[in-house]
Amino acid sequence: MAATIIETIGLSKNYKLKGKKTEVNALNNINISIKEGEIFGLLGPNGAGKTTLIKILTTLIQPTSGDAIIDGFNVVQNPKKVKPLIGLMLGNEMLYYRITGYDNLKFFCKIYKVPNYKGKIYDIVKEFGLEKWLNQYVGSYSNGMKLKLALCRTLLLDRKILILDEPTLGLDVKSIIDIIKKLKSINKTIFLTSHDMNVVEKLADRIAFINKGNILKIGDKESVKDLSQKEIKIKVEINNNKDNLRTELLSQKFIKDVNNESGGLIISMNNRSNYSDLFQILSKYEIRKIKEIDVSLEELFLKYV
Repeated sequence: MAATIIETIGLSKNYKLKGKKTEVNALNNINISIKEGEIFGLLGPNGAGKTTLIKILTTLIQPTSGDAIIDGFNVVQNPKKVKPLIGLMLGNEMLYYRITGYDNLKFFCKIYKVPNYKGKIYDIVKEFGLEKWLNQYVGSYSNGMKLKLALCRTLLLDRKILILDEPTLGLDVKSIIDIIKKLKSINKTIFLTSHDMNVVEKLADRIAFINKGNILKIGDKESVKDLSQKEIKIKVEINNNKDNLRTELLSQKFIKDVNNESGGLIISMNNRSNYSDLFQILSKYEIRKIKEIDVSLEELFLKYV
């Protein structure tokens, strides 16, 4: 069994508002545990506490109370032990716009003593399609290109743990697919935040929902869906008499709701044990297709935040 490599215990962070006596709870008693080699996704709206948590884990700020442990080291007591373990990406920040892409990567490689960096730079930028732009000033890059360069910088450091804040924000579909493949192929522990449900669903082993500084739900994708799905949704495609079917279904106690959709209906019910009752009703109509709809992470995100 893999060892725990990132852990928070009762982690809280309060900020005092300037000129006011009140405090803002950015994080409230956060308890998470991430195994070595795991990809962990954190979902939440702006201001939910995601970036605050990242900054504590990477020793940029200190918590008000509680502990954060990285590979056995307390981030407050042993920041010099923690920093060399982590590759941090905060969007497209931490780049210098007045020098070239190559000089950016070379600068960080030399600071962090990356061996044989020249070959590594050309290899990594080729993976992300930046080789033609490598000798151009970063200020001329698009936002997507800057984001790719920031990710290249993080990966070049070859750290044990990657902490990525919105690593695919603003990228085109092909670039997102390339990044997902790359991150899944490397043997790293990855902690990422994202607003892109599709990215998290394809990439993360486990997810957590955070809002107003509180963890609302945490678990692997399927268990979170199972725990959170308070209703079963079935899509029914029907040739005719759709309105009659809808009226009949709504008269049944086991039916929670019925919504119209092009070519059919979306039926919501509370329990799978009522499938036989549903089929008995549907058998009286010309049904083309029946399909149970899986709950998406986006639906859960909207439900919990």
